[in-house]
Amino acid sequence: MLDLKDKVALIVGAGSGLSASIARAFAKAGMRIALAARSIDDLAGLAAETGAKTFACDATDVAAAAGLGDPHAVVYNASYRTRGPLVELDPAEVAKSLHVSAFGGFLVAQEAARRMLPRGAGAILFTGASASVKGYAQSAPFAMGKFALRGLAQSMARELGPQGIHVAHVVVDGGIRSARRPTSADHPDAMLDPDAIAECYLFLLTQPRSSWTWEIEVRPWVEKF
Repeated sequence: MLDLKDKVALIVGAGSGLSASIARAFAKAGMRIALAARSIDDLAGLAAETGAKTFACDATDVAAAAGLGDPHAVVYNASYRTRGPLVELDPAEVAKSLHVSAFGGFLVAQEAARRMLPRGAGAILFTGASASVKGYAQSAPFAMGKFALRGLAQSMARELGPQGIHVAHVVVDGGIRSARRPTSADHPDAMLDPDAIAECYLFLLTQPRSSWTWEIEVRPWVEKF
């Protein structure tokens, strides 16, 4: 099993939900944490808890992506969603969804790969969603972005795996439990526990190279697939 102690993990699109659980899981494993987000005002508590460094970053900006440091692991957790009937969608909002969900992932992954390739080691993990594999009605922009991100991850896994870089895509197929979205007493475990999802990310980081996973799906027992 790979020793993660003191290795740097960068989480892009950090916030109070899944990315916070990932930060805690990685920090518990001994990793040093860096948190990147458009706004870091709400990250002070998480940074103090995990000993993380924070910095403001627009992942869709090439220059910003180039300043992400030299991490062992990168998690791309940023996305943007706009909904509505196809004929009523604002093209500017659709473009933003594609830029944040997919193009930003490409920029961050490209810069990460440039740093990892010389040492032949590292991991790049992408957060997907139900929309990565299922396009829902009135949710075309989100599906477009997430489909593209999944394609990027698959292509990268095939290209970079033989060069020592583990690329994986996590399909989060279901609602994630939070203070605003608690699990109903009538349906225990009907929503995904963010801490449990985070353990899957940690598992990916510690996989032996002889049995790397390029994609993993997580879903609660009530979710149809």
